[in-house]
Amino acid sequence: MSEGWPGGLLRRLRGGLVVSCQAPPGDPLHGPAFMAAMARAAVLGGAVGIRANGLADVRAVRQAVDVPVVGLWKDGDEGVYITPTLRHARAVASAGAQIVAVDATDRPRPDGSTVAEMVQALRRDGRCLVMADVATLDEGVAAAEAGAHLVATTLSGYTSSSLRRPGPDLELVAALAARAGVPVVAEGRIAVPEQARAAQDAGAWAVVVGGAITRPEQITARFVAALRPGAGPAPVP
Repeated sequence: MSEGWPGGLLRRLRGGLVVSCQAPPGDPLHGPAFMAAMARAAVLGGAVGIRANGLADVRAVRQAVDVPVVGLWKDGDEGVYITPTLRHARAVASAGAQIVAVDATDRPRPDGSTVAEMVQALRRDGRCLVMADVATLDEGVAAAEAGAHLVATTLSGYTSSSLRRPGPDLELVAALAARAGVPVVAEGRIAVPEQARAAQDAGAWAVVVGGAITRPEQITARFVAALRPGAGPAPVP
């Protein structure tokens, strides 16, 4: 790979915003053409990377923008479903993702493999960097020791071993930054710019924001809720 891989890719992400451009089936913006356009808009706004789900979207986004693409493949909606097997990960890399995000929690994987086996196989392939999506400090440290190039707090609050917080898990960001030994990506429930900055201050190498930027129906619903009777005064910006 070019760009001084892997260090060049990591440097391009440092201190920046990665926008997660994802729209599930049934969403009016579902589909690679819409996600490619969303990615272009995010890059125009200053995003240093794009996170995309599914082979078609990864291909379209990679062709549309000249920033690192973090690709994943959600297969199902329970248990380990974010790029759950080596087959999924290799397909995402082949679709053009320079960084492949994988579920690196300690939950059973559908093919019986371990996180370490998957990470090490991808490193041997040498076609992509590996972002380990974790929920706890121990999972992040283990993934880093197995060879993951980055660890992300994506799954904090979404597994039985982690506590769901109303906002981003800044404690996990700080703990991983102190112990993982690899760049830490803050992801999950970052809704406003102040939370993104707080994650950076806690030690995040980069920050991922999704729905707060790319899900118009969710953004609209927040405004609608604020206008309902009894909602109370809206904060003055």
